[in-house]
Amino acid sequence: MTNPLLDTWTTPFGLPPFDAITDDDWSPAVDTALEEATTRILAIAESQDAPTFENTILALESADRRLSDVLGAFYSVAGADSNPKREALQREFAPKLSAYSSAITSNKQLFQRIETLWTDRESLDLTPEQQRVLYLTHRSFVRSGAELTGFAEDRLTEIKSRLASLGTEFTQNLLADEREWEMPLSEADMEGLPSFVVSAARAAGEERGAGGPVVTLSRSLIVPFLQFSPRRDLRHKAYEAWTARGANGGDTDNRAIAAEILDLRAQRADLLGYDSFADYKLETEMAGNPQAVRDLLMQVWEPAKAAAEADATRLTAMLHADGHAGPLEPWDWRYYSEKRRKEEHDLDENEVKPYFQLGRMIEAAFDCANKLFGLQFAPADGPLYHPDVRMWDVTRNGEHVALFVGDYFARGSKRSGAWCGAMRSQRRTDGDVRAIVTNVCNFAKPPKGEPCLLSYDDACTLFHEFGHALHQMLSDVTYESISGTSVARDFVELPSQLYEHWLEVPQVLKDYATHAETGEPMPEALLDKVLGAATYDMGFQTVEYVASALVDLSFHDEEPPADPMQRQAEVLEEIGMPHAIRMRHATPHFAHVFSGDGYSSGYYSYMWSEVMDADAFAAFEEKGDPFDAELARSLEANILSRGGSEEAADLYTRFRGRMPGVEALLKGRGLADAA
Repeated sequence: MTNPLLDTWTTPFGLPPFDAITDDDWSPAVDTALEEATTRILAIAESQDAPTFENTILALESADRRLSDVLGAFYSVAGADSNPKREALQREFAPKLSAYSSAITSNKQLFQRIETLWTDRESLDLTPEQQRVLYLTHRSFVRSGAELTGFAEDRLTEIKSRLASLGTEFTQNLLADEREWEMPLSEADMEGLPSFVVSAARAAGEERGAGGPVVTLSRSLIVPFLQFSPRRDLRHKAYEAWTARGANGGDTDNRAIAAEILDLRAQRADLLGYDSFADYKLETEMAGNPQAVRDLLMQVWEPAKAAAEADATRLTAMLHADGHAGPLEPWDWRYYSEKRRKEEHDLDENEVKPYFQLGRMIEAAFDCANKLFGLQFAPADGPLYHPDVRMWDVTRNGEHVALFVGDYFARGSKRSGAWCGAMRSQRRTDGDVRAIVTNVCNFAKPPKGEPCLLSYDDACTLFHEFGHALHQMLSDVTYESISGTSVARDFVELPSQLYEHWLEVPQVLKDYATHAETGEPMPEALLDKVLGAATYDMGFQTVEYVASALVDLSFHDEEPPADPMQRQAEVLEEIGMPHAIRMRHATPHFAHVFSGDGYSSGYYSYMWSEVMDADAFAAFEEKGDPFDAELARSLEANILSRGGSEEAADLYTRFRGRMPGVEALLKGRGLADAA
């Protein structure tokens, strides 16, 4: 029997043939693709022809095409619909792929060809894109240890392999803790909960076969439970379970894994000649160095902390008025903050939520993309990996632009959070290849026949991930290595965070925030309240985020701590963390930082990008039109279509004329008065 992953994919749009793939197909397909890629790369390295851009750099770009396709399909499934077999495959693949990567960057013949091209670059008559790809390829090899020899080279290979395995283990432990915990709710336990929370708890119980409603550790369920449950004992139990993920002892405990990861990263940086892992990691980012990151975070920390402490005083008074003695606790904040929001802004989440239907918010995201960039979205058919997944053909002026895949509902087999991925990235090296882009979310799935209702924050998440998707879909470069979101980590969040602003446009809400039962648009008065409360509780949100970013930076800018939990506590004490707020992501479940190197020493990047996104949307506000055609064309031409073809600061400056300061961010978060 043939392996469908290794056959030519004749599916619509070149989708992976998910309807024909079994879990037994993945491993032999990856092995075959690895062998094929290794053979091609060795042929490049051992070529007797003088190195050229085409026979070396371009050849490298395409050498692992089949492997990239197979892994794109596998990791899409493994992250969104895992099972024990797929988890075992992830553990199997991690060291194999690390060894493959190390074998490439440690190949001295191959690096010599790249080094020759780099040395002779001025005489090669390269296009600007080719110059950029050569620069990034050379830099990547050097930063991967291509210049190391002997013990240092061997040790770096060992470190990278071990880190790959540890990152996979960290992620799977976290998923196991999230999957295994649930809190059954009796009818009495649900008193005081809005109907949408009750429905979500019943649906979660049904999905898990629990025999009744349950609270799970899915953010889309546990957060509204913490907001609305008047039962302080149940809030406490749920909150502690949520924050204890990865720190429950036993086989799924991540604390020792985090310590080992930090130690290995420090060793890696030392072998490559850097003072710390943060210095190594930030060298290629817009920030450039740890001090620039710390300066930004502390500019925001002080006003955010002041705002949060003022809010805590008000919430503590409400706690005491309810007859509870003692201080405000972390499991109290969301509950009393929601009550205060209702009092001060006359805003009731139970009244608001029926206006934010998932289907209508998807339509809103599509319509904004149409108004800004002329994109159209039509439902498409093809093999997909789960019945809940949907797909759209994205076109402009009748021409295919990309394929967009949406996977929106939480389930036990899906890791937590929300993300954008690409089963295939845009390129033009072997024809006009268009992207297949995925958005994955964890919204609470409603009972059958009922609409999926989102919170305003959920709707923001949907727009955020769709902003990433636009960065992929509108990419217009030649080389895959600089396509789409292949940009500096502290620039990659600009398109996503910028797109959230269009959800704040009153006309968008008037058109798409329609009631789930009556179909009526959101009343003007309610719309004003929603937008007026957009920065409500921003002190809390900013404090929990910045605290996480500062802990991440300290972990990687200092000697690796023997006990990360102790160092976490010390950092929080040093910055004066308010008692009733905890880090958004405590170390044992800080997947951004420990499931891989992506956001390690880089969790700050959301805020770095926010400095730009606040300033970028201000450009549309200055025009008096959130859909100004000229600005939209400039945004696409200078940022969304360019990928990593130029330095991020140059791209942004070309769009806006200058780089921004932190003022727009503080104003956008409603913290300017606290600064």
